[in-house]
Amino acid sequence: MAIVLIGPPAAGKTSVGRKLARRLGIEFVDTDKLIVAAHGPIADIFREHGEPHFRAIERETVAEALRRDAVVSLGGGAVLHPDTRSDLAGGPVVLLTVSREAVEARIGGSKRPLVQGIDSWQALVDARADLYASLASVTFDTSERPISSIVADIADWVGESR
Repeated sequence: MAIVLIGPPAAGKTSVGRKLARRLGIEFVDTDKLIVAAHGPIADIFREHGEPHFRAIERETVAEALRRDAVVSLGGGAVLHPDTRSDLAGGPVVLLTVSREAVEARIGGSKRPLVQGIDSWQALVDARADLYASLASVTFDTSERPISSIVADIADWVGESR
């Protein structure tokens, strides 16, 4: 069964996910990286084909990734698809959150197509916060704590919830 990481852009899903998978001795899957490997840069997909085309590719990629025994990091908007939300129901879903202040340094020079600065990031977070919370089994904030501490807490939670 997949252990899924969700949350806004720059919350640390890839960094935490990679270390968590290593600690648990299972595969790490970053759905955004799978999309880039198969289809090219996400910003290019958005620019050339639009967001609906990207979301269709993302949905297919997410559905495949969720069938793996892995830590799976979803792109920030993957939860917008109703089928993805259905797939996540009942499984271990970890929401990573981050404060506006902490994320400012993380998104400098970002190539994220829907994040053009801190205000657009905040608008995304505000629009998706309730959705993220409704899907989460547990929430961890990545604003100030070391990644190693966050990973340890998630690993403990996974051990307790299995």
